[in-house]
Amino acid sequence: MRIIIVTAGCDRHGFSETLVGYRWVSRLSERHEVTLLNYRRRAESPVAPHLPGTRVVEWVEPPGLERVERFNTMARPSYPWFLVRARAWIDRAVARGERFDVGLQPVPVALRYPSPLTGTGVPYVLGPLGGSLDDPPGFGSEDTSPWFVGLRRLDDLRLRHDPVLRRSFSQAACVIGIADYVGDLLGPVPLRRYESMPDTALDALPVPEPRPADHEADAPVRLLFVGRVVRTKGVRDAVRAMAHLRDLPVVLDVVGDGHDREHCEEVARELGLEGRVVFHGMQSRTEVDRFYRRADVFVFPSYREAGGTVTFEALGHGLPMIVADRGGPAFAVDDTCGVRVTPTSPEDYAQQIAAAVRPMVEDPALRRRLSIGARARAEAIGTWDRRIERMESILTDAAAEGPAARRRG
Repeated sequence: MRIIIVTAGCDRHGFSETLVGYRWVSRLSERHEVTLLNYRRRAESPVAPHLPGTRVVEWVEPPGLERVERFNTMARPSYPWFLVRARAWIDRAVARGERFDVGLQPVPVALRYPSPLTGTGVPYVLGPLGGSLDDPPGFGSEDTSPWFVGLRRLDDLRLRHDPVLRRSFSQAACVIGIADYVGDLLGPVPLRRYESMPDTALDALPVPEPRPADHEADAPVRLLFVGRVVRTKGVRDAVRAMAHLRDLPVVLDVVGDGHDREHCEEVARELGLEGRVVFHGMQSRTEVDRFYRRADVFVFPSYREAGGTVTFEALGHGLPMIVADRGGPAFAVDDTCGVRVTPTSPEDYAQQIAAAVRPMVEDPALRRRLSIGARARAEAIGTWDRRIERMESILTDAAAEGPAARRRG
């Protein structure tokens, strides 16, 4: 197929969305004729040298935005600038006789960005898309996110009333959400087809290794959290849960850093959990993998997690899972590999996390059964090979519909 891919971020050495964009482009380029339209931030290097078999058209963001890096990363204030340029390029290409069988826009992941593919006559697929999750009731008062993160609350209003954004979704041959909740958020928009598919995946499953608590009688059961230590990731709640598990031989390792770490360490001290909750800070990729290998249970109570790369990493390492029953982790984890816990209030959430941990500590057979289920779940939905196969099927269906009606979007 001749595929035109639009990414507002595609970086082999990037993080989060930019790396996801690169994975989609590089994998599809191995099997199809791909044209990439990419928007690059000034701190990133050109992507073309890393995609030798791909036709790359790239624009660099306007100057000055690098001074407000976090705001620029999260809010993408120059996206309209990219939208206009990418749409103009597609119009010129189509006018001079170029033909694309299908288009794909996997990045940005958030639901608030209209696509330059809309109204070009090229059938297109959007996604996997996500984001737009609010805090659960009872957690908003503890939110420490920057002010501009709150702009996500406008997403629902725009999905109901922004004609440009609505056309992007309604004219797409298929909209893919990173989890089922995205379909619910898109309820106000008439869609031609909707599918759920996580946006991140593993290149390959790690080699399984025995857990210390499975073969050393006196070894404590090690719980592991990996991720940014910010309020919405639920580290505070995991620490508070440890106070309900004092009678058990269990240790919580927290790998990562963020602006809520100091508060979490203070909570651990106040609860007398020194030695039972260990904060390791940022670690190298090699060290993170070492933590996965020596852990027994993965605790990821992030309650505003749209996707969650670490969820698939932990599944791949065969870790029984305890996650929030919201967003991407709730879609990735089922009863064969873990427990989903509903965040209601901070106090109740900590008790529920502790209640989920307790049987996993007390019953090694349960841990082993869930570990087998985690590996099976990762193999079924968590590898790039499986992800690309499914995306190819969706793109093929979209291409078979033929040219879309050419309307201004």
